[in-house]
Amino acid sequence: MSKLDLQPELWVEKYGDYFFYYTMSKVNDRETAKDIVSETFLAGLKSKANFEGRSTEKTWLSSILNRKIVDYYRKINSNKGKSEVKIDYSSQDQDGSWLEEQVSSSDSAENQMENKELGEAILSCLEHINPKHAEIFKMKTMQDYDNDVICKDMGITSSNLWVIIHRARAALASCLDNSWFKT
Repeated sequence: MSKLDLQPELWVEKYGDYFFYYTMSKVNDRETAKDIVSETFLAGLKSKANFEGRSTEKTWLSSILNRKIVDYYRKINSNKGKSEVKIDYSSQDQDGSWLEEQVSSSDSAENQMENKELGEAILSCLEHINPKHAEIFKMKTMQDYDNDVICKDMGITSSNLWVIIHRARAALASCLDNSWFKT
């Protein structure tokens, strides 16, 4: 299929139901699913000049849809813009996803000191995990690089990106458990 073979005027008819039900299985909310599918078609329309024809139209749109679903979860789980991280030790899970999710807006000197120490502990632990995993983790969670940029720069697939992020979080959680959380 080439760029000329794209038929945006038929996308809703051809793929709308399939994309909607697929998205519903991922987000479990009708309005959100409708919005994500609409955003997918809009993104496809805006980037149709980038379609190289190396996959089918449906596969290409599906990859856009999957990125939109990931973006949705990243947005609702994101606490970007918060000035400090406050860990709730009682709710930590084994894969370390709490590292970016537990945020407090408290400005007490004690919290600031604790967060500075935690930041230093995280940086120290990053030096002790797989260097490639540490670099990708920093790019994603600390430097807020776009997934596509990370994948291109590091020569990995988007699936591999999420596996590496998960492994880095798990390694960091283990390291912090052994070094910083010990009483």
